Amino acid sequence: MKLNTLSVCLLYAAGSLVQASPVYRYANTSEADATKQINEWQAHYNKYIEATVKTRQTGCTAENIVKRQEWGTLPAKARKDYIKAVECLTRKPAKSSKTDVPGARSRFDDWTAVHIKLTNNVHFSGLFLHFHRYFLWLYEKALQDECGYKGTQPYWDWTISWEDPRKSTVFDGSSTSMGSNGAYIPNRNGTAISAFGIHAVIPPGTGGGCLTSGPFKNHIVNLGPIAYAPQGPNGGLGYNPRCLARDLSPGFSNQTKPSDVVKVIGEPQDLYNFDDVFEGLTGVHAGGHFQMGGLGIDAFASPGDPAFYLHHAQVDRVWTLWQGLKPEERLNQVFGTSTAFNTPPSANITLDTQVDFDILAEKKKISELTSTIDGPFCYEYL
Repeated sequence: MKLNTLSVCLLYAAGSLVQASPVYRYANTSEADATKQINEWQAHYNKYIEATVKTRQTGCTAENIVKRQEWGTLPAKARKDYIKAVECLTRKPAKSSKTDVPGARSRFDDWTAVHIKLTNNVHFSGLFLHFHRYFLWLYEKALQDECGYKGTQPYWDWTISWEDPRKSTVFDGSSTSMGSNGAYIPNRNGTAISAFGIHAVIPPGTGGGCLTSGPFKNHIVNLGPIAYAPQGPNGGLGYNPRCLARDLSPGFSNQTKPSDVVKVIGEPQDLYNFDDVFEGLTGVHAGGHFQMGGLGIDAFASPGDPAFYLHHAQVDRVWTLWQGLKPEERLNQVFGTSTAFNTPPSANITLDTQVDFDILAEKKKISELTSTIDGPFCYEYL
């Protein structure tokens, strides 16, 4: 990954291409035309998936594949069921070792703890996309197996609310949202963040305080922060209970426009360049995190905000759309090493590289994590 495109803190396919890739027609044009381009790529991807699993008799088939949907398209009951499952996970006891993670108080905290531990290996490295795909799937599986959730992991399509994230169904503060913006705190300075040798100041958004309404208004964050002061104890793994804060920012949502997503999917021709554009400080991955504010700007502890998982499902979706354009070429592409900016130097990533998930699961080979319809996976995005 290039050092001149920095960020602070994502993904698909198998089989043979079933039709010619759609022509990239909407570069440098209106947001409406960019949305049309994304919709064309989405339709192409879904046709490819359907054709690939149609003839299968074992593994991921047309009968057992599940669908991940955008949050706002889900019925109210489905959204409430997801919220209840997340709340259930926050009440389950942690499996993290008290020695390693003295601050973990819930099963939900286990994911934040693992992310904190592995952050310097799974960002700005060749592990970023593959790690987060399985990390998210393990979270989805825990919601289902441990909390009785019958649905799938939804995603937050940033391009719908890029003009103002406060209007997103994810953050509108209703009973079917992931909670509101934080209370507005006036006259604030920017927040200095530091991670991976990168230092930046994030300007204040439209909130800054604790959530004011909706689900997770009373959510307690136990771990972190690490990327900004005052840091939590024990390198962010100690007990540091506080409210969930957000600081929704139309400034940063401006880098998750439809045209930004079109650029990410349409221009890079290999995984190295795709990831470079994706993870850059001005890219859509950072834009999603930074527009959330609060924990979202902490590269390490950001999974402490339940909305993290909707954001990273969209990250995974964008990767699947890119891979789906040329699956025969892109499915098994790898690049880079297993440390951020190769610091300290580490071995080159191969399809046989083992990816660590700490207490969440046994290690997986990169080759098992390349496609959402192979290995442990069997899902597609709608």
